[in-house]
This record gives sequence, C-alpha cells and structure tokens, in this order.
Amino acid sequence: MMPTPLAPSAPTPEIPNKLYFRIGDVSKLVGVKPFVLRFWESEFPQLAPKKSGTGHRLYRRKDVETILEIKRLLYDERFTIEGARNHLNMKAHSAGSRPGKAAARSKSAPTPVQPDLFTGPATAATLEAIRRELQEIVSLLS
Repeated sequence: MMPTPLAPSAPTPEIPNKLYFRIGDVSKLVGVKPFVLRFWESEFPQLAPKKSGTGHRLYRRKDVETILEIKRLLYDERFTIEGARNHLNMKAHSAGSRPGKAAARSKSAPTPVQPDLFTGPATAATLEAIRRELQEIVSLLS
C-alpha cells in the first residue's frame, strides 16, 4: 500500500523584525500552544530561549525559525521527535563543517548521528524485502 501524499503545508508566516518574542507571541505566530513550545524545549537542545529577570521566556528570531522548522518536520513531514532531532543535528553538523562556521559552533556541538538507513539506490528493493519478511512473521504468529 502506497502512503498518501501529504497535504500542502500552510505558508511560512512572516517573522516580525523584533529582537525578542515572548512565548505567547511565538505560539500565535507558529500556530501551536505554549505548552507544546515548552515541551519542544525539553526535546530539542537547539531550542534554548533566554529567560528575562522575571523568568519569562524570550525567543530570538533564530529560535522562532528553529521552531518553524521543527513544526514542519513533525507536522508536515511526519518525522518522529527523535527523527526530527536527528535531522536538525545532521543539518547543524553539515552547516558547521563549512568554512567560516566553525567559530559559530557552541561548546555543546551536536553529536554525529547515523546516516539515514533508507537512502540509496536499493531503497525500494530493501523495503520490499523487509515487507515480505514482516508478512511472513505475521503469518507465523497468526
């Protein structure tokens, strides 16, 4: 059975030209609830808003762009949280290997991740072989 194509995603919202955004502003801009943003902070180390003196989260433009990318990966591309985290780590790792980016990397650089197992010329054949094996297992268990 072929997966159904994903619905076209909503256009990326324009991010206002501000230095900092509060969680409510980011929530409205991105279209997710504030508790989702707080959860994503715990799951994605790339997302680390500053805290004001009163403890309010202050997101920078880069944070908002990262949140939009996370939302796209999770909601449109249907990545798992771990898959989205790995994708962002690989993206940051490859961006960091370009000249001029090394100085911008923080001390807590992301760890390298395994390459995606489902890339390459034999992908369709490999997936079909896995599917057949799984069907055999299901028939044995039934």
